[in-house]
Amino acid sequence: MLSIENLHVRYGGIHALKGVSIHVEENKIVALLGSNGAGKSTTVRAVSGVAPIQSGTISFAGKSLTGLSAHEIQRLGLVQIPEGRKIFSNLTVRENLFMGAYHTRNKAEVSKRMERILDTFPALEPKLDQKGGTLSGGQQQMLAIGRALICGPRLMMMDEPSLGLAPMMVGEVFRVIQEIRAEGVTIFLIEQNADAALRVADEAYVMETGSIVLHGSGADLMNHPMVKQAYLGQPISDA
Repeated sequence: MLSIENLHVRYGGIHALKGVSIHVEENKIVALLGSNGAGKSTTVRAVSGVAPIQSGTISFAGKSLTGLSAHEIQRLGLVQIPEGRKIFSNLTVRENLFMGAYHTRNKAEVSKRMERILDTFPALEPKLDQKGGTLSGGQQQMLAIGRALICGPRLMMMDEPSLGLAPMMVGEVFRVIQEIRAEGVTIFLIEQNADAALRVADEAYVMETGSIVLHGSGADLMNHPMVKQAYLGQPISDA
């Protein structure tokens, strides 16, 4: 569904991505893991049409994304939830949600999606008229996911959805991720929390200094010696 082939991105003299190739199949959860600064967010920004591509190709559902603007890419059904959530603090929860539907003309469909979002995140319903900036971090993450869902995405790219959340809320976010996939939305998950990501991922890639160094199923990488030592805090000698 999403195909990234031999992608190179430079910021001035910094070679941020060095021949990255990633494939996300339809109705799968695919995780991209790596430490801070590895190039994960640059990958997402390149797919979203924000980071300039030096070379390589990106296609979605068989269509090249080269030269398309961010809003054109979103209209294809590829939606990003950015790192740090990036909600509109001065807008109400309701207004934040409807911002995600600005290009959807079918009001009945938007209303249907809104009902589904509030079923998924019931804590948001009594807060619809509150400013987004008054929500807790976990509620803001719910709002960011809801804003993406109201677009009717085919694929959601989630950049560090667990960042800054309490452990209980992290578990809730990953439960929702699995629920969204079960409803037919493909997930490209960018995470530093390797343990949580690998538990839900069908496939995973590990990135270091702009290159993919490992690829396999979530279960296989959970048991890979390098991943256990570098990302799961376990010594290589563990069985």
